[in-house]
Amino acid sequence: MSRAQDAQERPVLDCAAPCLGSKFSFYRFGFFKMFLSKNVLEALPSALSEHVAIYWQTFVEAATESGVAIPAHPDFLKVLHRVWACSEFVAQSCIHSPTLLADLLHSGDLLREYSPHTYRRQLQSVLGTSADERELGVVLRQVRRREMVRIAWRDLAGWAKLDETLRDLSLFAEACVESALDALHAWQAAELGWPCSGSGEPQSLVVIGMGKLGGGELNFSSDIDLVFAYPDEGETLGRRRRVSNEEYFVRLAQRLIAGLDTPTGEGLVFRVDSRLRPFGESGPLALSFEAMEDYYQTHGREWERYAFIKARVVAGDRVAGSRLMRTLKPFVYRRYLDFGAFESLRDMKALIAQEIRRKGMEGNIKLGRGGIREVEFIGQVFQLIRGGRDARLQRPELLPILETLSATGYLPDYVARELAESYVFLRQVENRLQEAADEQTHSLPADEAGRLRLAYSMGYDNREVFEHALDMHRRRVQSHFEQVFTAPQAEQSVDANRPDLTGLWLGSLEEGRSRELLTSMGFAQADDVLRWLTELREGYGYRVLSERGRARMDTLMPLLIAAAGLGAGPDVTLLRVVRLIEAIAQRSTYLSLLIENPMALSQLVKLCSASPWISALLTRHPLLLDELLDTRTLYAVLDKAGMEEELRRILSSIPEDDLEQQMEALRHFKQVQVLHIAAADTAGELPLMKVSDHLTWLAEVALQQVLNLAWNYLAARHGTPRCSIEGKPHEPGFAIVGYGKLGGIELGYGSDLDLVFLHDSQGDEQRTTGTKSIDNSVYFARLAQRVIHILNASTPGGVLYDVDVRLRPSGASGLLVSSVAAFADYQQGQAWTWEHQALVRARVVAEIGPDKGAIAAQFERLRTDILGRKRDPAALRTEVSDMRERMYAELGRPVEGQFDLKQGRGGIADIEFMVQYTVLLAAHRHPALLVWTDNIRLLQGFAAAELMSAPDVQVLSDAYRAYRASLHRAALQDEAALVSDTEFRDYRAAVVRIWHELMGR
Repeated sequence: MSRAQDAQERPVLDCAAPCLGSKFSFYRFGFFKMFLSKNVLEALPSALSEHVAIYWQTFVEAATESGVAIPAHPDFLKVLHRVWACSEFVAQSCIHSPTLLADLLHSGDLLREYSPHTYRRQLQSVLGTSADERELGVVLRQVRRREMVRIAWRDLAGWAKLDETLRDLSLFAEACVESALDALHAWQAAELGWPCSGSGEPQSLVVIGMGKLGGGELNFSSDIDLVFAYPDEGETLGRRRRVSNEEYFVRLAQRLIAGLDTPTGEGLVFRVDSRLRPFGESGPLALSFEAMEDYYQTHGREWERYAFIKARVVAGDRVAGSRLMRTLKPFVYRRYLDFGAFESLRDMKALIAQEIRRKGMEGNIKLGRGGIREVEFIGQVFQLIRGGRDARLQRPELLPILETLSATGYLPDYVARELAESYVFLRQVENRLQEAADEQTHSLPADEAGRLRLAYSMGYDNREVFEHALDMHRRRVQSHFEQVFTAPQAEQSVDANRPDLTGLWLGSLEEGRSRELLTSMGFAQADDVLRWLTELREGYGYRVLSERGRARMDTLMPLLIAAAGLGAGPDVTLLRVVRLIEAIAQRSTYLSLLIENPMALSQLVKLCSASPWISALLTRHPLLLDELLDTRTLYAVLDKAGMEEELRRILSSIPEDDLEQQMEALRHFKQVQVLHIAAADTAGELPLMKVSDHLTWLAEVALQQVLNLAWNYLAARHGTPRCSIEGKPHEPGFAIVGYGKLGGIELGYGSDLDLVFLHDSQGDEQRTTGTKSIDNSVYFARLAQRVIHILNASTPGGVLYDVDVRLRPSGASGLLVSSVAAFADYQQGQAWTWEHQALVRARVVAEIGPDKGAIAAQFERLRTDILGRKRDPAALRTEVSDMRERMYAELGRPVEGQFDLKQGRGGIADIEFMVQYTVLLAAHRHPALLVWTDNIRLLQGFAAAELMSAPDVQVLSDAYRAYRASLHRAALQDEAALVSDTEFRDYRAAVVRIWHELMGR
């Protein structure tokens, strides 16, 4: 062992140091008997002291006979009496082999915490001389006794905390498996040849640890669950007789299991359970990766997903094993929210409880009520449900999972804390039970001495006090388990006055009775409702459901009918809900989400009632149903900084080179934020201007992230842009300019984005720095194309944003990207008046580059210069009026009896044109008008500059707000931007009047 390694493993019990090496003291047996009886044995409960005295006398006799020095330091002996009182296994092991304790003390191993690689080094050093499997088995069993005595001693003496004990047990088991496998593989390859793939690549076995071993949480006398796999089919090379890889690795796995599991005079190393493999005991002991993947895709069951949460490669080809685990991850962690896990784990727990009752094992601290398994189920149900979308939950250890569930708000802080405390307590009880006699037991002792020993091992002198603490922890776990797992709908009683909605849904009620029920619940179109339900029940989607899926649908639909009947407009609400259910029925986990969460069901009905647009959004993207679970967050909207932080968190768990997953994450992020905004809007929590603010911030945050992704992608391939301006090096940047509603901070639901792309590269040597260097103009063109692709591409998550880039210089015929200098030249010499009008509502919304903000500053200077020019009033009035008339002719489509909010006379376009005209006319005299890009603040600026009377400004502002509020409502109702021509008559008349006074037409 190196000095660095030795320093790492420093002693943790300084007071015991005198027991080491030359500092040992040696006394005669009579003194020890006297010392123990007077100073040590009296400290033990009387029922335990007699056993310790007998152990000690027997040990001293055995040690004397073997010539082994007896440790005599008082502090060590005080610990010894405690350890031996609690563990017959440790005492008998020391008696059986007195050199064992001496070796642990002389080496210092008993008194220090091991590093993660200690076991591996120890086994390598002692197994290297093994000539065959018999010798290998003997040495493994001898090492096992030594190390298990050390682990139990440190645990019972209080020198090691639970995490160290579980870690040591897991690392030791892993080292035994790996060391034995290495030796066996070498011997078998010498006999049969080396297994290779079809292309001649050498193959090695992959050993996957499941359960407590996989989680690094092995208990003292646990068996180990192993699954065996190998990368590819093929056969052995190097010997005349060839065998298939399957035969080779099955034989190797059998030899490994026998080496660990076969009882001998020295005992066994670990009991091995291989029944968690594909097809269980009837399946091959080892499978190829391809066969493993095919099995879990085709035959994988819910309990196998649960088992694989703790799966980890513990031996063999770890690189290949990591590849296999990545392949199997989608089987375990599904990208959608899998609320069916509640039902599956609830069923599994019911079977366990049934077995516990049948065998009379209520005292079982692992499987009984309030036991270890219930804590594990709580953590793992959230892992199964949310792990596919939250990588923080994709880890096998339970305590860190509980911390994550608390940090994310999935569990209340106090619940996670209490579960963690009870889990630690119960796992300590489990280990102390098993350390007593090295037996795999989880049942509380039936005899008085055993109960007292367990209580004492847990630090309690009084058995009753310990059992009270144990009962408290179990009741607490049971309470939290029931809170998480109790089926919410199961306890709803059906009283005599409640409509038989199950019969209504299943069509088993007489038709007249069904109509009567629906009418009594407030449905106005009972015949239509019955038709919709019949079409859903007899449709393809319902007929092809599995038995479990159909049962879920049959549970859910009566609840939805009842919920729809409680609100306003139940007919249209139910129709929207039925359409959503049709869309999601094939993924019955979404049905489980609504069944398991009454609040989510209630919010779904509420939102579908309020807005068909929200209903359609949920139908297209059912992943959003997760957002309905908590009303505290559903109606809470993030500000821009909050959105940036949330998006950063989401993308941090996705590999940088996985653009597909990044695009899906961006789309889901946008959909979630839009749902929150729309929900708050329909609930009256957000005023009009705030709705547009949040939608605009969302677009800006998305655009900046898309720009970052596109830039990083190109920079990795071509380097970053460089140029030289008048002999000085410059690192150009890139900016996205938002026009229209985006630029004016007035985005609505479903608005597209009007974008213009600029860069500030100029001068000489305009090339990127990478080995595959390209011209800067090419780089920036590709950058813009990639931005548009990420925004516009249609993926399973939909389109992020529709983009319009026709406002760039020269429109559709112009370059996609302009330099700032070229953009300035165009605006100063070639742009039309309508393009300057558009510039009124333009601003930089995203930028990247070493000097971030530089292009935004240049753009603002240019915008100020262009808009601040002095213009001929008559010519300007004519050009603006002509453009408005042309727009009206092309876009205005008058409908009898209706008013077009956007293009109608006296509508939004008229107000926007008047604002733009006034800015272009007066900004040279009133530069403050160029600070803002939104219409309301520009109108306020007109009043301050006395360019328009205060009453006219007020009526235009009020009309503009009213029109936009109506547009938002129309969007949420999936309606066109049309209202009855009787609406807004006063506003329309005022707008037309002001138009004629201002524009002279």
